[in-house]
Parts: sequence; C-alpha cells; structure tokens
Amino acid sequence: MSNTLVIIPTYNEKENIELIIQAVFSQKKEFDILIVDDTSTDGTYQIVQKLIAEFPNRLFLEIRKEKTGLGAAYIHGFKWALKRDYQYIIEMDADFSHPVEKLESLYNACAKDGYDVSVGSRYTKGGKIDNWDKKRLLLSYLASKYVRIITGISVKDTTAGFVCYKRIVLEAIDLEEIRFIGYAFQIELKFKAWKKKFKIKEIPITFTDRIRGKSKMNGSIISEAIFGVLKMRFKKS
Repeated sequence: MSNTLVIIPTYNEKENIELIIQAVFSQKKEFDILIVDDTSTDGTYQIVQKLIAEFPNRLFLEIRKEKTGLGAAYIHGFKWALKRDYQYIIEMDADFSHPVEKLESLYNACAKDGYDVSVGSRYTKGGKIDNWDKKRLLLSYLASKYVRIITGISVKDTTAGFVCYKRIVLEAIDLEEIRFIGYAFQIELKFKAWKKKFKIKEIPITFTDRIRGKSKMNGSIISEAIFGVLKMRFKKS
C-alpha cells in the first residue's frame, strides 16, 4: 500500500480510463488509485473492474448511484481515503489534461518541502495551457483573477483540479459543509485550507485540453463559480 492516493472521478471516460491508470502506475513513485465513478453508461467502471485483478491492492473503485457533481465525487473519495492510512491525497482528472509526470512534484512539495497543499498551476510562473482558444483562455484567467480579488487568497490558480492535500488538511476541513459541486468546489476547498493557515505551494504545469471524450463544462458550473465565490467570501464562519 502506498502512502499516497490519487483520486480520479469519472463519468463516461472509456476512451481514457485504462490509459490514465497505466500512466499513473508507470511513475517511479508508487501511487494507489481510487476511481470514483458516477455510474457511467459507456462501460467505464466495467473497464476498471477488469483492471483491478491486474493491480490488486493498488487500484480501487467506488461506484456512486447518482451523478451529483465533481465536488460530491471528490468528497466521497476523501472520506474513503481518510478511513485508511493514506497521508497524501491527490485530485486528478481522467482526461490527461493534468500531466501525469508532475504527480511526483506535487507529492514532493508536501512530503519533502514542508507544504500542506500543492497545486498544479496553469497561472504561476512557468505554467501554461495548450489547445484552448483565446476566448476560453481569457475567461479562465479572468475567473482566477476575480477569485483572488474577492477572497484575498494568494493562490493564482484557484480553480485547479490537480492538487495534493496532506491528510491533516482534509481532517481539519468539515467536508460536510462543502457546498459547491463544480469549479467553485475547487475554490472553496483551497479557500478553507488557506483560511486555516495551511501552507500552499503552486507547481507550474502545462494543462492540455482533452483530446478524447467530451468536456463536462457547462454554464451552471461557471455561474456557480462566479456567484459562489461571493457567498463563500462573505459567509460568516
């Protein structure tokens, strides 16, 4: 058993799922993987079930009966990890938008460099985005800028979904009180960690838009991020 769990939420990722699992397991650092699947209709979780025999005690699967959003899937995974002895928990997408080769850098920032949270960042020095049009790139950049202005948080890429948390961070945050399900979930979790004075490090990454499967982005997720930040910032804690 590794000391680090990579949580990958999935819904209809049959084109990517075996490839991403093999890529994570090919890294020098040993990671365990938990797939949290929202009852995919395309056979994603059945692919994982077959792979579990190939990677016993390293690959795990949780199937949720309802598709209630990214945040709920991660919280399910966090609770699963905290019931076990994992000291570092990493969020990661299934679609290769997050560079697998940076997993160890995220881990090292927390395990060796003294940080409590490490963020795979598109907007810190050295980070970049490939395969986005100018409109989407500008929208994402301005959204991150907006979050920093409203909340005062120093993290440049607050909507990043490639993140390593020390166990103590997730234990300190009341997961039952996390309210958001889309991009705002990522913002809220970082904001709560920052408010509790945990040390956060941004690691530059190249974010690459998916080339297989369909994007899960929609208007409700964007509006949640915009208006949710205001509610989060001014909520009495």
